[in-house]
Amino acid sequence: MIPRRRLLREYLLAVAGPTRTPRHNVQLAALLALNAGVLNSVGFVAVSVYTSHMTGLTAAVADHLVLGGATVVLTGLIGLATFIAGAASCAVVFNWGRRRGLRARYANVLVLEALLMLLFGLLAEELAWQHRAWVFVGVLCFTMGMQNAIITKISGAQIRTTHVTGMITDIGIEVGKLLYVHRTADLEPVVADLPKLGVLALLVGLFFAGGVLGALGYLELGFAALIPLALVLLVAAAAPLAADVRRVARR
Repeated sequence: MIPRRRLLREYLLAVAGPTRTPRHNVQLAALLALNAGVLNSVGFVAVSVYTSHMTGLTAAVADHLVLGGATVVLTGLIGLATFIAGAASCAVVFNWGRRRGLRARYANVLVLEALLMLLFGLLAEELAWQHRAWVFVGVLCFTMGMQNAIITKISGAQIRTTHVTGMITDIGIEVGKLLYVHRTADLEPVVADLPKLGVLALLVGLFFAGGVLGALGYLELGFAALIPLALVLLVAAAAPLAADVRRVARR
């Protein structure tokens, strides 16, 4: 019998490692969807901005350019710019690791995200700057961009954990296939992808649950509510990083 400790180590090496399976993709996406829900909710409760909702931020910038409201326009532009910067940072870190054959090519991004969340959770309440809301929006949107980019890379653009509109659209498509009535026997039947429907429902449900936890956590603990999930992300990503460190040490 394989010891449980070894099984756990092998699982942690695989869940954020370079050799992917659909099962590991879904498991990691589930954690990140919960994380995205928490981040998004904390951002809204703290500064009234949904930091995963780039459609809404883009629309807000456009609307307030016409209606007036320089603060809303600037906040939206900061959110959009930092979300892009987070996704770009993910690409840089991932490709740096990939070109060097690192096992932690994905995990490095998750470690950076977790450290950013950890520092933010510990230090954000201490920031006394008058316009600190811009800092909060920038940090949270950067983290969201990084997270959305890495799960896009991992799943081959099949899964996104912050883009709930797309997931709900796909749920609607699969439900429509499920309800379709076949009236012509000689045509290829319309068949719903039930496993895909289940994964989408799971991710949307976890994003929702993360929103509830984030709102409750922020009201009770402030930004420190981000610390537990940051630690979970660190644990999930630590094994491939440690494997690379050991390999370098042996050399």
